[in-house]
Amino acid sequence: MAEEKKQEEVEKTKAEDNETTDKVVENESAEIEAEEIDIPEISEVEELTKKFNEMEDKFLRARAEIANMSNRNKNEREQLVRYRSQDLGKKLLTSIDNLERALATEVTDDQGASLKKGVEMVLESLTVALKEEGITEIKAEGESFDPNLHQAVQTVPADDDHKADTIVNVLQKGYQLHDRVLRPAMVIVAQ
Repeated sequence: MAEEKKQEEVEKTKAEDNETTDKVVENESAEIEAEEIDIPEISEVEELTKKFNEMEDKFLRARAEIANMSNRNKNEREQLVRYRSQDLGKKLLTSIDNLERALATEVTDDQGASLKKGVEMVLESLTVALKEEGITEIKAEGESFDPNLHQAVQTVPADDDHKADTIVNVLQKGYQLHDRVLRPAMVIVAQ
């Protein structure tokens, strides 16, 4: 009987040890499962955060590009409005030159004088219309030579009346539209 009791006690102890071992194994398995679950959750959150940051960056870049395009289009429209008269002005410049040549001729009779007066009125109205559009004559005679505004076709030696790099004579008037040169003035420069 004593042996049976010992045997029962040994079996009971083994059973308790097995239960304890099973509980420890269950707890460790639960911890491992929790760790395995946590790891994917963390990496999934990190992945979603990364995707969100990428999308936000793309959005901000697209927004900036749209703003740039809008500004560029606005500037182009302003330039078109500002310089819309450029082509017409260039075409009219030769007519103005011809009218000025006609006015430079000498007349001796009344008929010629009245014709000259009519040409003068046409030239004046054209000049006013061009000024309204922003087309003005480039000042040249007596001014210092500026290669951005003037085209030197001849040079003469400088003297007491004309300093070096000063425009002596204007052969053809130059015109500009606001700050853009339509035609440079053809000039003779003292050197």
